[in-house]
Amino acid sequence: MVNTVLFDLDGTLLRMGQKEFLDAYISRLSKIFDRLGYESKPAIDALWAGTYAMAKNDGLKLNKERFWNTFSKCLNLSEKDVAAAEAACDSFYTKEFDEVKSIVESSDISTELVRDMIERGFQVVLATNPLFPACAVETRLSWINLSISDFSHVTHYGNSSFCKPNLGYYEQILKTVKREPHECLMVGNNPSEDMIACSLGIEGFLVSGYVEGETLSGDLEYREGSLEDLAVYFESFRLITHENA
Repeated sequence: MVNTVLFDLDGTLLRMGQKEFLDAYISRLSKIFDRLGYESKPAIDALWAGTYAMAKNDGLKLNKERFWNTFSKCLNLSEKDVAAAEAACDSFYTKEFDEVKSIVESSDISTELVRDMIERGFQVVLATNPLFPACAVETRLSWINLSISDFSHVTHYGNSSFCKPNLGYYEQILKTVKREPHECLMVGNNPSEDMIACSLGIEGFLVSGYVEGETLSGDLEYREGSLEDLAVYFESFRLITHENA
């Protein structure tokens, strides 16, 4: 029986397209690099190189270490420079980054779904691809009136050493929250990154509206529908819970 729900964030709880998000995000972050005295193109290239290093992480180091090691090598930065860049980025994520909220589709259902499951005693995890620091995740959650403290576990680049779609990412979550695969449901908008969790025995629900990524090949099965459909599906969890109470 499912007792733990893993929610993706971007395109799932946050109703927005990836391209619009990246355009709005990068245009603002580039201004921070300008203030630090970095040339725009090399800095953005270093950002993407660091992101790629996290995406390919093998579990031996935290994503945060992978990112800043790669970023600093690309720009030939000293430890002092890296510390200043990290501080500037963290400040950005708590301030200017909030402007990106304007691209998010206004809706209360994401907040209601999360809070409803928490109130009914389910363990709720934010399984967002850990490419950002915790402060950036906190800001994005605020756009739907939620907080890191609402979840039993939140993945970010400071506590994860894998990224989606690496199964090590999901195995790390299972170990942290002390759950078996059959006890969990993964809710996301990306077949190749989110529904891949089904190969471990985790149940899957693909949220429509902002579906991105390649369709999975093979025999993996998962449900699909809108957030409204997900709410109806969650009602069956309530019935099962009451029957076994």
